[in-house]
Amino acid sequence: MSWITHAIKPIDTQAVAAAQARQQQLTKPAGSLGQLEQLATRLAGMQGKACPQLQRVSIAVFAADHGVAAEGVSAYPQAVTAEMIRNFSRGGAAISVAARVLDAELRVWNLGTVVELEPLPAVEPRVIAAQSGNLLHEPAMTEPQLQQALATGREAVLHTPAELFIGGEMGIGNTTAATALAAALLEKPVAELVGPGTGLDSMGMARKCRIIEQALQRHGRNSGGTHGPMALLASLGGFEIAALTGAYLACAQEGLTALVDGFICTVAALLACRINPAVADWLIFSHHSAEPGYRHLRPALPSPPLLDLGLRLGEGSGAAAAVPLLRMACELHAGMATFAEAAVSEKPA
Repeated sequence: MSWITHAIKPIDTQAVAAAQARQQQLTKPAGSLGQLEQLATRLAGMQGKACPQLQRVSIAVFAADHGVAAEGVSAYPQAVTAEMIRNFSRGGAAISVAARVLDAELRVWNLGTVVELEPLPAVEPRVIAAQSGNLLHEPAMTEPQLQQALATGREAVLHTPAELFIGGEMGIGNTTAATALAAALLEKPVAELVGPGTGLDSMGMARKCRIIEQALQRHGRNSGGTHGPMALLASLGGFEIAALTGAYLACAQEGLTALVDGFICTVAALLACRINPAVADWLIFSHHSAEPGYRHLRPALPSPPLLDLGLRLGEGSGAAAAVPLLRMACELHAGMATFAEAAVSEKPA
């Protein structure tokens, strides 16, 4: 039996109840810390203890090139994917800085680049092919390639013990693949979802829209049925999007909180939820991406994103920006005095 069908770990309802009871005893009006209270109780259920903590954070950036880049769907050349992997390794990217600030481990998982890469520090070579198939003319992945990409996502989750997992992505052309997947999953017109990605002008966006529409006509939009999400992922996705999907599945199986980044990561998270709806219990959505398609993803999410800062960089950067908020929720929950400890009068019954 494939690991993909393994059971999802259940949320600890006793820990949730204990956390909720503690919230009622803290020196504040009930509910006055809003979503911070809800975050603390959700994390309690995920970690199985009344007072959760988030000291160890693991960040995995999955990188891969896309064959559809040949259709002119990006403002940047494919060489940028490999160049950015080097930048991650040297510590010069936004997510690299964020990882240092958070004292988090950052590793990059190279699933295949057109420009061949030398061995690099903190980069795990898991090359499937130089790039995915051009989804305009062929499936993005064969079945063995899809399974290899999914398994790499799982490997990244199991690689480092942590209390929080953040997945990021890098790949020229990947907003095209993600938009195609979103259009199929949501059954929305491509024109409502397509965005500038790395900075396309209006003509570039119109070309990108046409390419995606033609790809959908070729591969079909149906996401129904047991194998629907996997078939969509193989036809329209990419190596790094599949790895993210596998990572979210593995997080839920292992009982590890996943903090989901922006548009591309959210598409992968929704695919994981279509494969197994119980995955949703283990996902926290970090921010409302400025990529236009995200506003259509938002109603499909099992919980609202925490922040709205106009971010659309990717790499896991938006999720990293939300970590201090989660840590604050945990610290307030564990560190505040109860009414009894502080000798503060409670509201009369």
